[in-house]
Amino acid sequence: MTEVPQPRPDGADTAGGDYAERLRRREGARWKRALDVQRPYRWNLRRLDLGRVLDVGCGVGRNLHGLPPGSVGVDHNEAAVSIARDAGLEAYTTDEFKASEHDRPGAFDAILLAHVLEHVSAEVADQILDQYLPCLRDGGRVVLITPQEVGYRSDPTHVRFVGFDELRRHAAGHHLAVDRTYSFPFPRVVGKAFKYNEFVAVASKPPEQQT
Repeated sequence: MTEVPQPRPDGADTAGGDYAERLRRREGARWKRALDVQRPYRWNLRRLDLGRVLDVGCGVGRNLHGLPPGSVGVDHNEAAVSIARDAGLEAYTTDEFKASEHDRPGAFDAILLAHVLEHVSAEVADQILDQYLPCLRDGGRVVLITPQEVGYRSDPTHVRFVGFDELRRHAAGHHLAVDRTYSFPFPRVVGKAFKYNEFVAVASKPPEQQT
């Protein structure tokens, strides 16, 4: 029996050109464009009134398209960043971001990690948060989004299931106050049958926190 390769816990399976092309094809599917399936997800982010957002793990820019002006994306996948830029979005590789004007304390009102944490181990996820949280202003918010059961099983690059408990632990480990958690777009039970149901956690950085 051939063994199925296990995804690498550092997220390296999402760094190549093949993965970027897969994202491009998935986001550009004709039926998705015709039905505008991203509309409710854009609305979900827009209603949070996040201000200027740093989209960590922006991929080809799916969420960047609907984020407020001045928002910026960063991703370790150079090919995905290139696709996002070709679409007119402001996106950087991790090294480029470090050298940019945006990598400075308090530069952003919010940080978004959507469909990122499930691709890496808990330890690597914490390192990612450590890397970018200094860019968040005091009182700013962190939005963490991960797939529920069917969505988790749909991607062989997913490393671990990240539900509400795991999201709360990540937030608490970085001294973030969890303001709310909820299932979107449908109630939690639907995630066992609907591929696109998501866990959402909204946390905030206390004004007195120093980084």
